[in-house]
Amino acid sequence: MASIPHASHPSAGKEAGRTDLGRRLAAHREALGMSREELGRRCGANGNYIAYLEEHAASPATGTLVRVADVLGVTVDDLTGASADQVRGRAPARHDTALVTLDEEECRMLLGTHGVGRIAVFTPEGPAVLPVNYMVVAGTAIAFRTAAETLAARAAGTEIAFEIDNIDDVTAGGWSVLAVGELQAVTDPEEIRHLTTTARSHPWAGGPRTHWMKLAPFRLTGRRVVHRS
Repeated sequence: MASIPHASHPSAGKEAGRTDLGRRLAAHREALGMSREELGRRCGANGNYIAYLEEHAASPATGTLVRVADVLGVTVDDLTGASADQVRGRAPARHDTALVTLDEEECRMLLGTHGVGRIAVFTPEGPAVLPVNYMVVAGTAIAFRTAAETLAARAAGTEIAFEIDNIDDVTAGGWSVLAVGELQAVTDPEEIRHLTTTARSHPWAGGPRTHWMKLAPFRLTGRRVVHRS
């Protein structure tokens, strides 16, 4: 790997030299609660190199982008922005694909790579699917914040489904993970305090969303599209 200048203080010139690639890389890394040093170690680089990619105009090799994207659980297009204006899922299918079942351990690992998922709840008007910013707690429990009078809050005590996925139009592949269980409102003050202090981000929808909900799955399944060749 080419020599990279030693990264300066994190705040020095951060916005002046930061590119869209750097912003996306930092956002994905921070959403996972991962330090630059940890990301570098897991993709075969080092913390200074990750800092350089995040804070300066850089043109990393394709292999480097592939390794970084793999650790972050996204695609290279997600990092470079090539997929920003694309409608996902329209890539032509390949003839060498198969749908395989993921074991529970891999499903748990994949749950930790995302920060946004979807919950499916039943309402008097019929089923509804709602996006939520979430975090994984206590192994596989899924926690998120909402407002007290939302559909999600009113679903407390009912069986719901939670889903995340990743679609790669470049390879015509992807995966999905589905968790099913009873949704509960978090009422213990100590647990609420812990969730609030350890949350890595605020709900994108904004507003006073301080009502914590938690799903402890009794069924966790997943599938992946793989290519035989």
